[in-house]
Amino acid sequence: MNDDAVHITELRKNYGKFEALRGLNLTVPRGQIFGLLGANGAGKTTLIKVLIGLGRYHSGQVSVLGLNPQTQARSLRRQIGYMPQESALYEDLSARDNVRFFGRAHAIQNLEARIDQILEFVNLRERQHEAVHRFSGGMKQRVSLACALVHQPTLMLLDEPTAGIDPKLRETLWMHFRTLAAQGVTIIVSTHQMDEALHCDHIAVMREGVVLASDTPRGLLGRGTAHIKIWNGAQVVDETLAQYPEELPRLLQRFHLDPTVSRIEVVEDTLEDIILNLINGKVPAAS
Repeated sequence: MNDDAVHITELRKNYGKFEALRGLNLTVPRGQIFGLLGANGAGKTTLIKVLIGLGRYHSGQVSVLGLNPQTQARSLRRQIGYMPQESALYEDLSARDNVRFFGRAHAIQNLEARIDQILEFVNLRERQHEAVHRFSGGMKQRVSLACALVHQPTLMLLDEPTAGIDPKLRETLWMHFRTLAAQGVTIIVSTHQMDEALHCDHIAVMREGVVLASDTPRGLLGRGTAHIKIWNGAQVVDETLAQYPEELPRLLQRFHLDPTVSRIEVVEDTLEDIILNLINGKVPAAS
């Protein structure tokens, strides 16, 4: 557990009679980009709020950087950066003043030099003195990221950080996330955008407050199937293989390398297919 940024066992969290987290188990190793994927309402935001100490849970065990987020929230918040789904910026303040406000909350030494550094990192030095209300949604996301990073956290929690922004800026933000991970920062990203899964080192697929599967993108791809069509003269063989690398050779052995086999077509499940099938209950969840 000492090597884990987050370790959760049987976590339960209710809102009245609604059970938002239902015996959730999760482990996040340090230094990874870890994706939380699931449809809206899967429990991703609730989980992030528990991890940063904003949401009290009813039962289970939660360790974040070796600390309990309910009883040691103040110590924990010095080490984590949080970028919420909804902007928490002060619209009438400049980008620099917003970052300064959050930096002062952490009593950072040499704060102005640190602000210079972080605004450079998110490519906002040229517009640092403009009021945030003049910024596009994507620029506001970069200001939010700067505010979450100003105190140099070891764990970043990002709730839908690329929602509603254009593909080019999304690519830029993911470049920032990858740079941070290379520096040893653990990043937990909540998203419902399936294409972002490939940017993550590890993925947890959530539905209705539980983790259905937790694996690398390659590991999840191994849960998919391949649809095979073989044209053998006038005959067309059409099969779906669950273990494509192992089963395809056995299928081809039936034809003994017959020269009349004129075409083979293979259509594999994409990662998005597999994640959606997990969420929709078409692929067995992890035991």
